[in-house]
Amino acid sequence: MTDLDICICTFRRPGVADTIRSVLAQEVPDDLALRVIVVDNDDEPTARPLVVEMARETPLRLLYIHYPGRNISVARNAALDAATARYTAFLDDDEVARPGWLMALAQARTGETEVILGPVEPVYPAGSPTWMRDTVVHGTRPVRVGGAIRTGYTCNVLIDRARPEIRALRFDPELGRSGGEDTDYFARMARLGASFAYAPKAVVEEPVVPERLSFSWLAQRRYRMGLTHARVLLRCHAARPWRAVPVAAAKMLACALMAVAFTAHRGRRNAAVLRGFLHAGVVAGLSGAAPPVLYGATPHERQGSTP
Repeated sequence: MTDLDICICTFRRPGVADTIRSVLAQEVPDDLALRVIVVDNDDEPTARPLVVEMARETPLRLLYIHYPGRNISVARNAALDAATARYTAFLDDDEVARPGWLMALAQARTGETEVILGPVEPVYPAGSPTWMRDTVVHGTRPVRVGGAIRTGYTCNVLIDRARPEIRALRFDPELGRSGGEDTDYFARMARLGASFAYAPKAVVEEPVVPERLSFSWLAQRRYRMGLTHARVLLRCHAARPWRAVPVAAAKMLACALMAVAFTAHRGRRNAAVLRGFLHAGVVAGLSGAAPPVLYGATPHERQGSTP
């Protein structure tokens, strides 16, 4: 029997109850002993009553940890510190795992694969822009470079932490309020030689809230992703980061040209513009731009976080 810890970090989201229920409802493979770890990152233990009540309703092990800080990295590190199992999975607190999610991740395990990523499918409310639905712009899937996956995300992942060097890895608190801490974490894992795989049937769903249905929100998100990529480049190639600037600038220009070429096709045009914002973030990040505060931000910090 192998242990599996499923970690859910939460910050002021009552909807985390749906996330937990979707995990507790999963069919558990015969060779896995499941435990769910919920880390509450709020200043006060606001999620405790909910989790304690749910723990009474299930035979599965459900652990609540209050770890304040308004920093997603320290919350995830608290989850890693509490996780004693060989396998550790992460889900976000605004997601719901589809039936079969856990089984699909478990079946993707091999003796050599150490990171298994699943897709995140957006659930759009009625009246959402058609181009967003058509392009699934809010979805998440692994990015391949030269056919290989070289980094990952925590919104749907299973990690084999059998190797001591992987078990010792932690998320960077410096990135815990701007975002991109998971990209950095998995990039460092890749540099340790970790192998990555994709489990397309291990699906989780993420409702798209109204405030994320604007082009400006998507542009800011892509820009922040570019800033994150720049930080990863700086850490990996500290001596020669400048080499990436003309490449990113050229890609930004190519995206602008594609946007013009697809003027009549709204979805493709917007996708090209958003891709351009990502490369703009890379250029800005390599040039020293500070990342915005996105996680646990006060109203004043949010006001100053727009790129």
